Amino acid sequence: MCRLLYVHVFLCCLSMAHPFCPSQCTCVFHGRTDGTGTRSVLCNDPDLSDIPVNVPVDTVKLRIEKTAVRRIPTEAFYYLVELRYLWITYNAITTVDTGSFYNLKVLHELRLDGNMISMFPWESLKEMPNLRTLDLHNNRLTNVPTDAIPYLLNITYLDLSSNKLTTLPSDLMDIWPPFNGEPVSTNATQKVVLGLQDNPWFCDCKISKLIEISKMADTPVVLMDPFLTCSGPENLAGVLFQRADLDNCVKPSVMTSATKITSPLGSNVLLRCDSTGFPTPTLSWTKSNGSPVNNTVQESPGDGIRWSIMSLHGISHKDAGNYSCKAKNVAGNAEATISLSVAGAISTTIPPVRLSIGTGSSSQGTTFTPTDFSYSTAVMSTILPSTSTMQYPILKKPKGTLKQTKIQQGGNGRKLAADEKSKKSDTSKTVKNLKIVEETSDSAVLLWIADGLPNDAPLTVVYSPYGEDDIKRTEETNAGSGKMLLEGLSSGIRYSVCLIAKGSDAGKDPCIDFYTLDNVEDSAQNQIFFIISGIACALVLPLIALLLYKIINLYCKGRNTGMNEEELEKESYVKFETISMKQRTLNSHPTELWARRPTHESERMLLCSRSSIDSQMTYKSDSSRSEYLC
Repeated sequence: MCRLLYVHVFLCCLSMAHPFCPSQCTCVFHGRTDGTGTRSVLCNDPDLSDIPVNVPVDTVKLRIEKTAVRRIPTEAFYYLVELRYLWITYNAITTVDTGSFYNLKVLHELRLDGNMISMFPWESLKEMPNLRTLDLHNNRLTNVPTDAIPYLLNITYLDLSSNKLTTLPSDLMDIWPPFNGEPVSTNATQKVVLGLQDNPWFCDCKISKLIEISKMADTPVVLMDPFLTCSGPENLAGVLFQRADLDNCVKPSVMTSATKITSPLGSNVLLRCDSTGFPTPTLSWTKSNGSPVNNTVQESPGDGIRWSIMSLHGISHKDAGNYSCKAKNVAGNAEATISLSVAGAISTTIPPVRLSIGTGSSSQGTTFTPTDFSYSTAVMSTILPSTSTMQYPILKKPKGTLKQTKIQQGGNGRKLAADEKSKKSDTSKTVKNLKIVEETSDSAVLLWIADGLPNDAPLTVVYSPYGEDDIKRTEETNAGSGKMLLEGLSSGIRYSVCLIAKGSDAGKDPCIDFYTLDNVEDSAQNQIFFIISGIACALVLPLIALLLYKIINLYCKGRNTGMNEEELEKESYVKFETISMKQRTLNSHPTELWARRPTHESERMLLCSRSSIDSQMTYKSDSSRSEYLC
């Protein structure tokens, strides 16, 4: 009897512990043989107008479909900490609060398709770090802001189809291969699926990366519908992405003034890079560790062109490394790197020091290594690389004690004087016959002859553009080499080069000037220019000569055919007679044409003959002039 009572109490407790299911929903528990399982809840009552609040806390999958729900409030699913699948599809939702999905740390899939959402709170995705599927299909989204990009990094299935999107942020494609800098692997198991079809896309440079992906094969980014179509502009309306050619859309290209630069410690360095592209790219500098560089200047001399200069003042060893110049526009990115090395490393070793200690008439040489002394090293460095960098060991009192002795005068004194004289003669030794051979547009060979210097004597070669001491470069060599190749020069520029021997007198170092050759391309262009000019001259000069001949010929004919006044009068008479016959045919008065000019004798005879003929038709009055009758 007691056992039956225990069983009844257990069953009652079990029924009380069974989660409560909302009245307008259906709860299903999927159990396993080991007693565990998952619970899914389906709410599809058309009269449901609010998100249910009494869903069992162990729910793993929640589906709210085909209801009258219009809004998802803040922290609507706060207590569903085990929820992995949330489907709120084909409802009447227009508003989603920013905190609607708070505390959904293990949510893997969120589907909101078939609603009327025009503004989605993209920042709410940060509350779901394990989210991989986001379905916003068949809504009213008009744009995806740039601020949403960081929250989409982990999304592997993004469906934005059947919305009202005309464009996407150009940086959105940069979070996926091949635009994120990672190598593209055709065998990659992790694919990114994008649903972008059925949107009124405006095909311009902003979506040029998306158009480029649509033309690629075997990429980690897979389009649900690869046959995307442009809706604008007019010249591309109805054209497939795979056949769209965008005008005035060019990826950036970057070119630096140099790839490797070595500069002395403490000098000033200018790094420059130039970029081209359309739209005009923006430039940014970063160090090898990714930190940005702020001391830069940018300028765009024309549309599609931009250059930038980065300045480093008084460089030290911490400034050495790689500097990247990055160009970016909506069509793509480009990058170039300059490696900077700093010359003039600090030496940490000191050669053994030999001290001469005299006792009586003899002297004894004792050698002390640096371990016998406490010392420090001072390194003197200047901005101008023409000054040699010297190291001076500063010796302090040794731990042991040495007897103070007097240096014996006489023979030892003469020996010291001779040594001092030999040192002075050594310092006067230098190099000679310094000359430049084999000049090119970017290099030259320097030759010299060591005048008494040992072959292993250190030499410093200092060279720079003429008159520009602030950008000098140095190279270390030895006297026995006899030559050095100077590289990294600019074409067609005058340079100054000096050879400095350590210990030489200041101002006595040999220096020469030389010019680098002009660029081969420039000379080729000049040659082409001269050829074209010669052809033009060969064609134009005969034309000019022909024109001068015609002018001179006309001038000579004008002088040879000159007429005197009598010849002109005769010619006028002949012309007059011809004209008068035509006038008579037209019944015009014979004297009208000559009424305004003086009448000569020959003309009077002609008028006389005409008057005798016409006098029968006219009468003579007192006021009329005399007629000549024949």
